[in-house]
Amino acid sequence: MVLVVVFGVALLIAVLLSGLAARTVLSTSFLFLVGGALVSDGFLGLIHITPDSGIVSVTADLALFAVLFTDGMHVSFPKLRANWRSPARALGLGMPLAFAGTALITHCLVGLDWTTSFLVGAVLAPTDPVFASAIVGRKEVPAKLRQLLNVESGINDGLALPVVLVLIAAAGPTSGHAEASLGRIALELVLGLIFGVVLPFVVIELVRFRLLGAEPKLQPLLPLAIGVILYATCHLTHANPYLAAFSAGAVLTARSPEARKAFEPLGEALAELAKFAALLVFGALLTPQLFGDLAFGGYVVVVLAIVLIRPASLLLSLVGTRFDRREKLVAAWFGPKGFASVVYGLLVLQAGIPQGEEAFTLIAVCIAFSIIAHSSTDVPIARLFDVEDLAGVPGGDEGSRVAEEAGHAGV
Repeated sequence: MVLVVVFGVALLIAVLLSGLAARTVLSTSFLFLVGGALVSDGFLGLIHITPDSGIVSVTADLALFAVLFTDGMHVSFPKLRANWRSPARALGLGMPLAFAGTALITHCLVGLDWTTSFLVGAVLAPTDPVFASAIVGRKEVPAKLRQLLNVESGINDGLALPVVLVLIAAAGPTSGHAEASLGRIALELVLGLIFGVVLPFVVIELVRFRLLGAEPKLQPLLPLAIGVILYATCHLTHANPYLAAFSAGAVLTARSPEARKAFEPLGEALAELAKFAALLVFGALLTPQLFGDLAFGGYVVVVLAIVLIRPASLLLSLVGTRFDRREKLVAAWFGPKGFASVVYGLLVLQAGIPQGEEAFTLIAVCIAFSIIAHSSTDVPIARLFDVEDLAGVPGGDEGSRVAEEAGHAGV
């Protein structure tokens, strides 16, 4: 119950300060992260959470699933077909470069063996746009930029998972069986994609039967039911839930835009709640001891991974594309490490590999620094695109409407 009270208080404070956060570098994500750290054993000692606590993996898993499900609903297949090359280059070139670059500096500066270093690179490769919502969620930001960041982050979680699992198997005591796990991993990915496509497709077709259909006040619950069934099915069958979530959201939008519109307010609110809960729990792991366990070389790796490796990798992948310089720089900067890295980092810790604890410490500190850096810079950078109606800014919607009317009047 103490954790529930703490979450309620943190949620109240975040709501009261959300208007200020939307106008400044302060972010609600940062508030929950710091709140979790303050009430942990490292400070006030109100809640007792360790990396092997079940609530850590459950909240991170739910948050990642919910965020990917709602992110998938923002995918436009017509726009994606017209602009597929940039996301493909980010995933096919930018992500492997970031993966290899992080592994190289981890091995050289921290001293982890090559297998564990590549494992750290794989865990930190996925990006999460939920900590850059002022960029991804604003219509004033160029659609191709939003599409790039959204598709990249939605797909790279699923792409990184098989690499993480294979490297864990290679680094662990059963390393001789790493190749045997490839078939199982591939099956999990395929099942996740199949479930994510088939389930929403079937449900939407059922709704179109004459005798079936939801009354208006229950329409938002239809996508929610799909998400709940999909989440449970994936975990029962060991299918990849993250690839399933993103593909289900995209299919749902493509087959039933009205269902997406009805669900969007509820879905965004649920995703925010799941995100805040996961941030609070993850923040409780950020004790002074955790930061003290990371050597100076580890902090250099963290800084380089955030400010050099990801930006350089994506900039290289976008050479020759139609993005202008400002758009390339924004896309390169917003590569936050999010819930996928939390979940995969916990897999590393729980696998019992020889250098698993050192790897998890580096991963956890990198995620914390990334959340702070990216969630605190999304609003200022969004203003570069003349975004006026940021969420929570009084008068923002009105100002946008007046500007639009002035434009129609020829002013």
